[in-house]
Amino acid sequence: MKSKFIFPLVLLSLLGWQGRTLAHGVSINYAITQAIAIQAAYDTGEPMAKAQVIVYAPDNPSTPWQKGMTDEKGKFIFIPDRAKAGNWEVTVRQAGHGDVIVIPVESQTASNASPTLPTSKPPETKQATSSSPGTLTPLQKGLMSGSVIWGFVGTALFFARRKK
Repeated sequence: MKSKFIFPLVLLSLLGWQGRTLAHGVSINYAITQAIAIQAAYDTGEPMAKAQVIVYAPDNPSTPWQKGMTDEKGKFIFIPDRAKAGNWEVTVRQAGHGDVIVIPVESQTASNASPTLPTSKPPETKQATSSSPGTLTPLQKGLMSGSVIWGFVGTALFFARRKK
C-alpha cells in the first residue's frame, strides 16, 4: 500500500526538478559619433540578431521616438535629434531577454556645428550589462525557502498520519 503512494511522489519530485536554467544576460554597447551605434549581444558573445529596439527621447520618455531591429550582427544605428539634449533611453529585447541603456546626448550649438565629439577625445564607448540571470532577490529566496519547508512539513504530516 505504501509503494502505491511512494511511486507518484518520486515521479512528481523528479518532474519538478529543474536543472540549470538557460537564460542569457545581455550586454549593450554604444559609441557616439555623428550617429549612435548600438551593439547588442548575449553575455555568451552571441549577437542579438533581429532584436527589437525602441528609442525614447528625453522630452517624452513614455512614447517611442523610433522603433527598429538590430541587424544579423546585433547592430543598430540611429541619429538622435540634437535639439533634444538629455538622456536618451534605448531598449533592446529579444525572446524575453533584453536591457535598457541610457545614453547622454549633448545639444548641438552654433559653435559646435558638427554633432560629433570633440577631436581631442576618441568616440565614447559605454557598456550596460543586465544583472546575472542566476541572481535571486531576497523575496524570491524567502519564497523558495518557505515553499521547501512547507513541502517537508506536509510530507512529514502525511506519513505521520498513516502510522496510526
